Amino acid sequence: MDKFLEQIADILEEEHINLSDKLVEFDAWDSLTQLSIIALADEEYGVTISAAEIREAETVGGIKKLIEEKKA
Repeated sequence: MDKFLEQIADILEEEHINLSDKLVEFDAWDSLTQLSIIALADEEYGVTISAAEIREAETVGGIKKLIEEKKA
């Protein structure tokens, strides 16, 4: 599992996640989790994302794509 998936799995309190997993289906999915993802994007990847963008991303892969697009 790549570093991004490991980081998101840690935030979501899961052992294994897939890019296709829907964010709202995780038990740990809440506003605090979204803030943790915002902080991760800023600290680890140097990009600023919003809670609205995270919700629009819908999946773990969507968040990864969002971060990659903002880095480019």
